[in-house]
Amino acid sequence: MSVAAVRFKGPEDLPPQIFDRVRLAAVQASGLLDTAPEPVFDDLAGLAATITGAPMAFVTVVDERRSFWKSAIGLGELPIEKRQNAAEASFCHLVVAADGPLIVTDAATDARVRTISSVTEMGIGAWAGYPIHAPDGQVLGTFCVMDSAARDWTETQIKTLATLARAVTGEIALRGALEHMRTQVSDLQAVSQAATALARTLQDSLLPPMLAEPPGVEAAARYLPAGQGVTVLGDFYDLFAASPSRWCVVMGDVSGHGVEAAKVTALARYTVRADAPRHVSSSRVLEQLNTALLAQRVSAQRFLTAVCAIFRTDGVGITGVLSTAGHPSVLVRHADAKVEELRSAGAMLGVFPDAGLTNTRFTLHPGEVLLFYTDGVTEARRPADGEMFGEERLHTLLADCDGLDAAAVVERISETVLAYCAHDSVDDIALLALRVPPVREA
Repeated sequence: MSVAAVRFKGPEDLPPQIFDRVRLAAVQASGLLDTAPEPVFDDLAGLAATITGAPMAFVTVVDERRSFWKSAIGLGELPIEKRQNAAEASFCHLVVAADGPLIVTDAATDARVRTISSVTEMGIGAWAGYPIHAPDGQVLGTFCVMDSAARDWTETQIKTLATLARAVTGEIALRGALEHMRTQVSDLQAVSQAATALARTLQDSLLPPMLAEPPGVEAAARYLPAGQGVTVLGDFYDLFAASPSRWCVVMGDVSGHGVEAAKVTALARYTVRADAPRHVSSSRVLEQLNTALLAQRVSAQRFLTAVCAIFRTDGVGITGVLSTAGHPSVLVRHADAKVEELRSAGAMLGVFPDAGLTNTRFTLHPGEVLLFYTDGVTEARRPADGEMFGEERLHTLLADCDGLDAAAVVERISETVLAYCAHDSVDDIALLALRVPPVREA
C-alpha cells in the first residue's frame, strides 16, 4: 500500500490507525518504548546509513503521542527523554497508517509531508522508511533513513531498507518467541515452529527471489540450511546485470549466525550490487566490500569469505575475471569432463585493511560448467565415521555431470551431499552453476 497525499496540522489530524487499541497494545508489549539504545538495533540502523550514504538513520516505535527513537544514528548521544518527537511532527505516522513504505526525495515539495513540522525543525531534505511489525502483524513503527538535502534513493538502497526492516521485525519476533518460551514452557513446539518460520523468512530475504539468467547462459542455484534450518546463517549468492554488457555473480559465507550474520550478509550483497556497475575488476568490487565491512566495524568474529566474478557473454561462451577472498575455489567442468580449479590470491574480508585481492581470467566454452559453492559442501560429514565429503568427491561428482544442464548439476550435487550427511549438515550450503549450452549440430 502506498502512502496517500494528505495534509496534517496537529495531533487531532493524526490517522485513526495511530490510535488503534490492538496496535497500541502491541507497541506496549514490544518492551521497546523508553528503553536505552541497543547494539542490535544501532548496528542495523548504522548499516542502513552506510549503504545509503544517509547521515541519519532511525528505528522508531510509535504510540498515540510520539515517535520514540529506539535507535538514532547521526544525532550523537541523547538521553531517553530526548530520543523522540511528537507523532504529528514525524513522518512515521504516515508509514503506520499505510502499513507500507514512504519514499520522499524532496520533502520541501512533496505534498504528503511538506507541511509536517519536522521538515523545518529537523531539516529533512529526503526520507525513506519501511514499517516494522510485531509478531501478530501490527505496525510498531519504522526503519528509516534521512538526509538533510533532497536526493534520489536508488533501487538497491530501497531494497536494502526493506531487507533491514525485516531484520528488525525478525529481531522483535525472536524476542517475543523467547519471552513466550519463558512464560509458556508447555508450548515449546509452537515456539520452535515460529522460530523456524522466522529464521527461514529472514534467510530468504537475503537471497534473490529469482535468479537472473544471462543471454546464452544457463544459471541455477540452491540454498540448503544447516540441520533443521532454525538458525539464520550467513551463506548468500547473487547474479545480476552490472551493465548492459556485463554480468556479476557473487557468493559469500559469513562467519557466525543469527541477526549479526544477517547484517553482514545484507551489507555484502547490497554493497556488491551498488559497486559492481562501476567496476570491470572483480577484485575492485571485493576491495570496496572490504572497506564497507571495516567501516561498519565488523569484527574478526564476523569475517566474510567471498568470490566475485564479472563476465561478458558473446553468444558462444563467456569471458571474465574472478577474484576469491579466502573462499573455496570455483570449479570449471570442461567439455572433456576435466575439472579445473579457479582462484586468486586474497584474504577474508572485514579483517585486514588490505586483503591482497587479485584477479584471474577465465573463459567458458560451449558445454562447460562454472560451479560456485560454499564450504558447507566439502565439509558435510558422514554420520558413520565423521569423514568429510571433501574436494576430491566434489571434483569426481562434477566430472560425472555429463550432459546435465545447470539446474540438473546443482540438483545432483546438492542431493548427493545431503545423502552423504544423512540430511544433517553442520553448515549451510550454497551452490550456483553457470553453463554454456553445447552447440547443437545442424
